[in-house]
Amino acid sequence: MGVTGPPGPVMDRDEVDRALARLGAEYEAIETSLLALQDHSGRRLLEGAALTGVTKDRWTSTEASITLLWAYFDAYTDALRSAREIRSRRRWSSQGDLAELTELLRGESVTVAGSATATANAPTLHGNSGKLSEQFSLVTLVDRMNELYATSLDMVVASDAVWSALPARIDLLAAELQRTRKLAHSVGVRPGEHPAGDDLERITRTLTHLREQVVSDPLAYWLPTQGSSAPGGGRPDTTVYDREARALEDVRREIDAVLTVRQDAEQRLVRLRDVLSRADRTLAEARIARGEVLAKIAATEVPVVSGPPTVLQEQLATAADYRRQAQWHRLSPLLESLEQKAEDELLRARESLTAVTQPLAVRAELRGRLDAYKAKVARHGLAEDPFLIERYDAARRMLWSAPCDLRVAEQAVLRYQQAAADLFRTPRVPDQSGPEDRRGEAQS
Repeated sequence: MGVTGPPGPVMDRDEVDRALARLGAEYEAIETSLLALQDHSGRRLLEGAALTGVTKDRWTSTEASITLLWAYFDAYTDALRSAREIRSRRRWSSQGDLAELTELLRGESVTVAGSATATANAPTLHGNSGKLSEQFSLVTLVDRMNELYATSLDMVVASDAVWSALPARIDLLAAELQRTRKLAHSVGVRPGEHPAGDDLERITRTLTHLREQVVSDPLAYWLPTQGSSAPGGGRPDTTVYDREARALEDVRREIDAVLTVRQDAEQRLVRLRDVLSRADRTLAEARIARGEVLAKIAATEVPVVSGPPTVLQEQLATAADYRRQAQWHRLSPLLESLEQKAEDELLRARESLTAVTQPLAVRAELRGRLDAYKAKVARHGLAEDPFLIERYDAARRMLWSAPCDLRVAEQAVLRYQQAAADLFRTPRVPDQSGPEDRRGEAQS
């Protein structure tokens, strides 16, 4: 160092003291950081883990960087100790001492020696990874240590963050999965028999594989924050975990539905029997009504009334068997289908009864209309009119005879109505109309 001379102007005593104070403070900070990194739980886990994939590659490089960090720190420590020893020789350092201190503090006076094995995997400042030793100034060495520390800490913190977050959550979800599996088996939701049972098997396989991957390759599940230079900037990637958690929640809802079926299956079966019984009774009533219509109404198209569908009764019997055998996972969809079909069958039976009894309703409507006009005729004082009596009797015979021809009867009622309307419009002789007759005309 004495041959080449100090780099630049020789430092004075105050400059030397300030430089030593700054370097001493940096030494304390670096030592504290290195000891914290050495004791970091993530680093200890990485040392003992069977790593794979990205994490294995990154840890190989990081481990070499940490080894190189300590080599740099030891060299930095020796250089700082040497500078302090030179400064402590005299209270007032000589010009030679100051020149030596200037070379030590500002020049590339620090030699870091190491084997190729120790430094082969660690990045170097200028890419000279093949060198067995490198020359640094103290300032450059501090920068280099800061760079290696930041990259090493980033890898350690990221791995530790994933290990702290995901395995515990996976274990909790796996425990919930086991409880759900037991509950599913108790209600017959099993693989190969129910889609939810197949989903549980798939979730189990996925979670097992996910945990193995997270433990061996945590960095594969780390999402760094874009643009962040802080060590450990990012978050664990929970995409797969979140997807399986949602899938398990869907399965739980399906099992809850099956449990609900188990709890109220008997009541639902009773309601189904009641609905189908009402549909059967309605169809029976429609068949009786059809016979009555055919006997009482002539020249009318009466729709045929079909019998109750036997398939619904067979499905109802199957549902009862499922309940007795506690096959709730089979009973659940069957009950939902049967309930809808039973309501549809009851509606069909009611529509059939309405269609069959339509001619009787028409006859009842014509009878009501005939009687209403008879009352109106009486209010007008025409109850004894022979022509109206004849028309009324003709319509009544047709409506109260069997079989009744509705078309002919309707024409008879219309003729009676028309005859009455014609008489209502015919002027009366005043002295032949009493007060009540005039009131009836006013009301009409």
